[in-house]
Amino acid sequence: MQAIRVRTTQNVFIEYPVGSVGDRILAFLLDRLILIVYSIFIVALFINANMEVAWIWMMTLGLPWLFYHLLFEVFMNGQSPGKRVMKIQVVRLDGTPPTIGNYIMRWIFSFIDYYVLSGVIAVVIIAMGGKGQRLGDVVAGTSVIKLTERGEVAAGEIFVSPEETYEPTFTQVIQLTESDIELIQRALEVNRDHGNAQPLMVVTERIKSLLGIQTDLPPIKFLYTIVKDFNHITSK
Repeated sequence: MQAIRVRTTQNVFIEYPVGSVGDRILAFLLDRLILIVYSIFIVALFINANMEVAWIWMMTLGLPWLFYHLLFEVFMNGQSPGKRVMKIQVVRLDGTPPTIGNYIMRWIFSFIDYYVLSGVIAVVIIAMGGKGQRLGDVVAGTSVIKLTERGEVAAGEIFVSPEETYEPTFTQVIQLTESDIELIQRALEVNRDHGNAQPLMVVTERIKSLLGIQTDLPPIKFLYTIVKDFNHITSK
């Protein structure tokens, strides 16, 4: 399965599987089905209500077809209903959250991808590009990833409630933030679930450098100790 490395805002690279062509086609078809059902409902409603105003017909039926993907991706964090069902999501390759501008660029070029060049060309570009990008993604600097199921790290594994007599090993952890602890948790999850130790090593060096710590503890044990110390000190 193709994969891309996405850099997080903490300069840690996380590897995600690229959304497959099949997933994207099925998501597209599900979204089209939703639009078709909506259109049938509106037509039946308007016929029953004897609606004869042309511009109301055009706006009520046309605007959803025109702006469907743009609005859903903006307000559903890079997903349309079809993408959510297929568990795929639009992301930026630089790790920062996609902006409205990114979504607009994808939307504008979707007309080229799906209509001017035909959907077949878009499928070929996605399949051959290696990063899960159609033309609109290339221009916007985005891709579509597969949201794999990841078991959360259990509270007993990380957020251990130290006993009252527990003495923190690294008191410098008071300098850390909740975001730092979340980053540590993410790195531990990636190592456990995917066998990818690179984020673990990068986070370990970052924490050591940030806190001025020198230790021979293995990275996993070091990070668990950091989180346990943080939990103990901040719980007081």
